[in-house]
Amino acid sequence: MNDFKYTSRLCASLDVTSMERLLFLAEAVGPYVCMIKTHIDIISDFSLEGIEKLKALSRKYDFLIFEDRKFADIGKTVEAQCAGGVYKISEWADIINAHAISGEGVIDGLRSACRNFPHLKLLLIAQMSSKGNLITEQYTQDCLAMAERHSDFVLGFICQQQVSPKFLSITPGVHLDFAGGKLGQQYRTPEEALVRDRCDIIIVGSGIYEAKDPAEAAKKYHEQSWVLAEK
Repeated sequence: MNDFKYTSRLCASLDVTSMERLLFLAEAVGPYVCMIKTHIDIISDFSLEGIEKLKALSRKYDFLIFEDRKFADIGKTVEAQCAGGVYKISEWADIINAHAISGEGVIDGLRSACRNFPHLKLLLIAQMSSKGNLITEQYTQDCLAMAERHSDFVLGFICQQQVSPKFLSITPGVHLDFAGGKLGQQYRTPEEALVRDRCDIIIVGSGIYEAKDPAEAAKKYHEQSWVLAEK
């Protein structure tokens, strides 16, 4: 079984476009999550100063920062994307993720980018929640084989069902109130994700950041998922 130390079964996906809003939400939901997921390249006023404030919140509330960059290129390119540019992701993220479509070079490139940050781990995208995605069962199994060859760096998978109990299974597309979303997103309930599909951590986005009270919404998802995960 994976040895991840759970403080919660909830990852909040804060898909907002300003650093102020990101920090506000991180403060609100921080007590109830084990991870906060960012899309840092949609932040219109990105700054490393803002990132330092986010890191301070992660220490205050003991959550990990998961940058959902979805690297998907050759090794040399993803190394530069992760370590350099404006965002310098490897300097502040705890978790990153990647598609395996370009082969094991993507892992080698990201490992190189993270060589000075041994705590930083990788999730492989083995399955997706979007309607009509092209991932096959064989592709998922190939991701598993790749992860097993790099188990010191690969923490687990972004997936819809547990891929292997040896690795962490983190699943998007979870919402308490909707059966379907915009632009092909498909939702399921926390119970379906954690009990039926045997995932370890649920990712909740709009169900939290679009709620009237994001802190209360995060608390609700946290409490429900914590109980369900014990079943």
